[in-house]
Amino acid sequence: MESVSNLTKETVAALQELVEVNIDSSKGFVEAADKIENPEIASLFRECGQEREKNANELRDIVRVNGEAAESDGSATGMLHRWWLNIRGTVTGGNEHTVLADAERGEDAIKHRYEDTLQQTAGSAVNDVLQKQYAGVKSRHDQIRDMRDVRA
Repeated sequence: MESVSNLTKETVAALQELVEVNIDSSKGFVEAADKIENPEIASLFRECGQEREKNANELRDIVRVNGEAAESDGSATGMLHRWWLNIRGTVTGGNEHTVLADAERGEDAIKHRYEDTLQQTAGSAVNDVLQKQYAGVKSRHDQIRDMRDVRA
């Protein structure tokens, strides 16, 4: 019977991908927060970055318990990384709607990654952790979307 400390190789690989995505997202949010002029958006982005770092750490711990070395750097070629490269150009331009629209697209990507992983690992011993993290990701997605819509 599968337990948190005895996951399948496929589940551990899926968790490793989520670690990378969360690291990329965390770095991107923090970098964007440091560059954006609007303090409300900067604060939201910092909070999102901290949450993603916490998600990555929680998943890393599970990966390590399963005898694997956990990802620590994110991915330089990941989908979210490309999105953050795009947002870097808009952050300093001052168009809040554009920044938030780009952030919402990035949130769509991480949200879909969690949905795919939850489907792939249905019934796994880590589904409670993944469901909790997904709920947080979805909540931030909706918050960013709503903030974007107010600035349309």
